[in-house]
Amino acid sequence: MKLVTWNIQWGRGVDGRVDLDRIIDHARRFTDFDVLCLQEVSAGFADLAGNDDSDQFAGFASRLPEFMPVAGIATDLPDGMGMGKRRRFGNMILSRYPVRQTFAHLLPWPPQAGVKSMQRVALEATLETPLGPLRVTTTHLEYYSLQQRRAQVERLRLLHHEAWMHSQNQLVGTPSDGPFHVPQRGGPAILTGDFNFLPDSSDKALLTANIDGETPAYRDAWEVLHPAASRPPTVGLYDKEQWPQAPFTFDYIFVSSDLAPRVREVRADPQSDASDHQPMMIDIA
Repeated sequence: MKLVTWNIQWGRGVDGRVDLDRIIDHARRFTDFDVLCLQEVSAGFADLAGNDDSDQFAGFASRLPEFMPVAGIATDLPDGMGMGKRRRFGNMILSRYPVRQTFAHLLPWPPQAGVKSMQRVALEATLETPLGPLRVTTTHLEYYSLQQRRAQVERLRLLHHEAWMHSQNQLVGTPSDGPFHVPQRGGPAILTGDFNFLPDSSDKALLTANIDGETPAYRDAWEVLHPAASRPPTVGLYDKEQWPQAPFTFDYIFVSSDLAPRVREVRADPQSDASDHQPMMIDIA
């Protein structure tokens, strides 16, 4: 199973042009993915650089008809034009495999005066894969506020613990029970996205720390395969206007420790200039 994660900056490349077809083409050139996790997907935000008010959630779904689309909306605002339309911003999962159950977990957003920030979401889907039920979560944590990002990391740990506990319980009800039917939740888990922290940060150390001695802790998939190798940068390779410093890493793929032995490949794409971030992929054997 191959998964790609990518902060697409609403499809805006280094050339300033927004192009969803280019995003898909570059992702497919990178690898023949089974699951595509996207951050910074937009609908109605025509004021974003290079963007229009089109619904990118629908745009990606129509371009990948063989994939099941799942949208996770973090920001949902009126369009200000009195037309009844909404402006939405968030994450997306597109899966070649059947999707059992999804959750859009709004992450903590503690008020912090004078600091620019936005609501963040962790989008979770349990997929029916050849490996069995697999829980995939993609997220994008706060950039400007250290306080908010730390609260979001702590919530991700709690969400992982809760989901893993659900996965260990017997199924409750049948489809005829309507909303009281609880499909089996994936135990083995992948967590992807743009975390806005560096590899040596305390936030990353907390995210991968032991939870309770029973829940399989998250592990950095890159370090699982390459414990001594330098990490490929994922930000600032080509967009020197936004990121004039040396390239660095904000994007990660974490796997639960029970899934770690099945990680076969992890890499970042050094070629794409279709966003200010580079896509990453993982191959699970």
